[in-house]
Amino acid sequence: MELGTNFAAKLEPFLLISKSAKGAAAAKLIQDATSAQGVFVFAELLELPNIQELANNEQHAPFFSLLQVFSYRTYKDYLANKDSLPQLNQAQIIKLKHLSIVSLAASRRILPYSLLLQELQMPTIRDLEDLIIDAIYLDILRGKLDQKEQQLEIEYTMGRDLEPGKAEAVLAALKTWASTTASVLSALDNKLTQIASYSAAVAVDNEEHDRAYNAILKDVSKDTKKRGPLTASGNIMRGGVDLADAMDVDEEPRMKGRKGMAVDAMIKQQRKRNRF
Repeated sequence: MELGTNFAAKLEPFLLISKSAKGAAAAKLIQDATSAQGVFVFAELLELPNIQELANNEQHAPFFSLLQVFSYRTYKDYLANKDSLPQLNQAQIIKLKHLSIVSLAASRRILPYSLLLQELQMPTIRDLEDLIIDAIYLDILRGKLDQKEQQLEIEYTMGRDLEPGKAEAVLAALKTWASTTASVLSALDNKLTQIASYSAAVAVDNEEHDRAYNAILKDVSKDTKKRGPLTASGNIMRGGVDLADAMDVDEEPRMKGRKGMAVDAMIKQQRKRNRF
């Protein structure tokens, strides 16, 4: 379930009451709605004609301004204008601080404790962390407290009411985001195409290598069958005989025969000399 999906339902009872509330009753309704637990969106209440009429009443105009603060402004905005606004009770202070965190998270995902302490006027880090934990349990935001880095890492938040005149800026931001997203997707598609082409080329090279390798194996196998198998020393064998060894054996008698003929010739020559 998305954050804030039931917040509109929490406002419904106040919308029903507001149909007959005017003047002081309408001002009291604003106080009750901004103090009520679980009510965090106020645009529908703010747009009602009898609530809009409070802006033209000097006595009740501060309550209309207070409803505007809870709709789309922050605790820092309240402090800057508190002299012209009704005093907040403790429930309203906590709620407005929760909503202020949502507004801060709209412009940055990492919120340093130092920024939050200043914006929310929190006395200690422990109080700040308790406030954030309460916001998480109330489904106002989801995130992680990083005590080591002293920061709040926002995952996502509920949506706040849109301030009048800000729709154009939001639409421009959405168009920029859409354009950036389209560029990123296009770059990813191109990268995937390059990877697919490279993979196909590698597959072709591998197939050619395998064919060449198998062809060489076949040629070696045919040549081996013609010449005979090789011995451990790499010599050719035929009929179970190492041809190199056989050639060495044949050479020895030949060498012996040549030596014997030379010796015989020397003996004959010596005999001729003895006769004289």
